[in-house]
Amino acid sequence: MRLLLYNIRYAVGVGASMHMPLPGAGYVLGNQNVLVEITRFIKSVDADIVGLIEVDTGSIRSRNVNQAEKMAADLGMHSSYETKYGLKSLNKMLPIVRKQGNAFMAAARIHGERFHYFDTGIKRLIIELEMEDFAVFLVHLSLKYRHRHLQLRHLYDLVVAMDKPVIVAGDFNTFWGENEIYLFMRAAGLTSANVDRIATYPSRSPRKELDYILYQKGIEVTGFDVPTVRHSDHLPLICDFNVIQARDN
Repeated sequence: MRLLLYNIRYAVGVGASMHMPLPGAGYVLGNQNVLVEITRFIKSVDADIVGLIEVDTGSIRSRNVNQAEKMAADLGMHSSYETKYGLKSLNKMLPIVRKQGNAFMAAARIHGERFHYFDTGIKRLIIELEMEDFAVFLVHLSLKYRHRHLQLRHLYDLVVAMDKPVIVAGDFNTFWGENEIYLFMRAAGLTSANVDRIATYPSRSPRKELDYILYQKGIEVTGFDVPTVRHSDHLPLICDFNVIQARDN
């Protein structure tokens, strides 16, 4: 199977176009051409599962278009998405912000999907996608170091409660790299598919490894790549894998 992880930055693009007609204006005004380019890239990857971070689910920035639904329809995939803030967050009341979320798209039949929420941080959403013989958690961790570690504790509890092999994918905002999540990975029995620790941010000149695909025993990674496409400020991750056995409890 093939998993694609991509922080698409709400499809607002990067570079000079982001700052026209004013600095940072693109973040509010959007750029409708970028979503087309991202969709074209995803189609070229031919992934079975796509994890999308920073998706606009229908604000004025995206011209009220739910980007997850639009891409899934164009690609013939199923979509699962939700706003990334807590259910009682004040961000749920703000224009544009209240439509900012994360999403899965999948080609294979999904056996279940659940939305969990961290107890701390602004970005709290965890999407659990359950397949027949494995499960994937999609996360976007806090920018604050202390909140990230509390979120990792919560995520650990979810991972070890599963009775099948688990993949954890997302933007971890680990400004100190893999060392920051080393103990979490060891405790949860997770290994990074990015064995060469290839940096993923910023896309124009990558210096930090913020995005991860982590996997447990029972999953065999057969290929990994970080393509140099610059439709966002993050680079995408592509992971090919096989499920070889159920996880031992």
